[in-house]
Amino acid sequence: MQITFLGATKTVTGSNFLVEASGKKFLIDCGLYQGAAKETFLNTDDFLFNPSEIDFMLLTHAHIDHSGRIPKLYKEGFRSNIYATKATVELCGIMLPDSGHIQEAEVEWLNRKRKRQGKHEVLPLYTQEDAEECLEVFEAVNYDQIIQIDNNIKVRFNDAGHMLGSSIIEIWITENGKEKKIVFSGDLGNTKTPLLKEPSIIEDCDYLVMESTYGSRFHEENDNKAEKFLDIVDKTLDRSGNVIIPSFAVGRTQEILYELNKTKEKRHDQKFYEEYQKLMEVPVYVDSPLAISATEVFMNNMDILDEQVQEDLSKGDNPLEFPGLRFTRTPEESKQLNESTSQSIIISASGMCEIGRIKHHLKHNLWNPNNTILFVGYQAPGTLGRKILDGAKEVKIFGEEVAINADIQYIEGFSGHADQNGLLKFIDNFESKPSKIFLVHGEPEGQKVLKSVIQQKFDLDVEIPDFGDVFKLEDSARKVGEVVSKNIEKYIRLEIIERIETLKEQIQDMELIIKEDLSQDNGDERAKDLKEKLKQLEQDIVKIIE
Repeated sequence: MQITFLGATKTVTGSNFLVEASGKKFLIDCGLYQGAAKETFLNTDDFLFNPSEIDFMLLTHAHIDHSGRIPKLYKEGFRSNIYATKATVELCGIMLPDSGHIQEAEVEWLNRKRKRQGKHEVLPLYTQEDAEECLEVFEAVNYDQIIQIDNNIKVRFNDAGHMLGSSIIEIWITENGKEKKIVFSGDLGNTKTPLLKEPSIIEDCDYLVMESTYGSRFHEENDNKAEKFLDIVDKTLDRSGNVIIPSFAVGRTQEILYELNKTKEKRHDQKFYEEYQKLMEVPVYVDSPLAISATEVFMNNMDILDEQVQEDLSKGDNPLEFPGLRFTRTPEESKQLNESTSQSIIISASGMCEIGRIKHHLKHNLWNPNNTILFVGYQAPGTLGRKILDGAKEVKIFGEEVAINADIQYIEGFSGHADQNGLLKFIDNFESKPSKIFLVHGEPEGQKVLKSVIQQKFDLDVEIPDFGDVFKLEDSARKVGEVVSKNIEKYIRLEIIERIETLKEQIQDMELIIKEDLSQDNGDERAKDLKEKLKQLEQDIVKIIE
């Protein structure tokens, strides 16, 4: 048995793993890369395997960074079964065609620009029609159900608590009369997340492939996130501002709606009541057709949600509905939100601000100091959301520089990922610990921290794979080689371009600092220091060009 790491390696997107065992080749996940140019290039790169030779696929959950390249896989010859939970299949039924539509729209905009420049047109990664066609190979399974792939391979999907239908996948493989078990955690859910159950306990395995998104961080706001949310909204409304919430259409949007509905039951003091009443007087718009459809999928799968939610439903209390909630489906309705002079709370996808209607709302609201941009989910490096959250002074949206004057807030307790404590708890729950843990789906520095903590706490062997690493899993795990993209030189050039873009942003920040000093007459010392550094930078750039 061997595993090749083809995505989510030292990054948080593009989840994709190839397992070869017992005469079969199968995939776990096939996600899109999002954010950094050097990574999104991999979306169009050739797969490092023949799609028509893949015997089956296991999908942990429907988020696009785990499922988004399935239409491309299908388009290039894959025709075998994709096993996923019922809710994941239903969500992919709306999310993948939506992704295809976005691919087409973005290429249409790009081709108009290329045509003006006299360049040839390019094709989308896949179309909405491609995405709809690939749905025919999906096969829905239930949690806790043993699926016998053949005489030597069986799998089981367990609740990961990350989003509706998300799974931890157990795989038992028999080779040469010996059975080995490998577990793929998928994305593990945050504890105490409304709507969803906590991640399932897995008792044993030989090898564990585990996410590490928050490997070095801790969620400190789980217990008071509703109150903090209300406080942020209250202060924004007092300034006559809008609250813009970039939210993943599936998962965070529904959780926010649930929190808004349940907040009133948690406290009864006068200040809280007044803030809540003020909130209820302001319309809350869910501006995402995908989020609206996803909310309907939630309603169709209430049986796998948290027991408290099911109890509320039995009493006739729908946790995803409340007065003031409004849905905008059409582009015209969405545009009207930015033309309105009335205050509002707008929840809009995408959660990392890379695509979709949220970019329009940011363009119209980022510049205004009365407004608040409230992040409630993880922001991958290189994304527009991450740049805003990291303190950029201005960002480019639709080719226009937009100043960031709005209040930027982040409630980490809304994150759908387990923090370091949650990840350690997941490992601790194993009665028989894995002989090796592979950390994926995380940023390098956080992974290093988590690796060290795991080694100290459990004395386990931990590996952080690179893209293309191949490991043979027998009596022990050992690296046996690597596969490399044919376009590695282009990949390196894209990395250089990305570093240049980062440098340009830093120079722009430097320019803003100097302009502020000019207006405030802050003295000469910092200016002299910057002048010397710029002089050295100019010399270095000349050397590189030469």
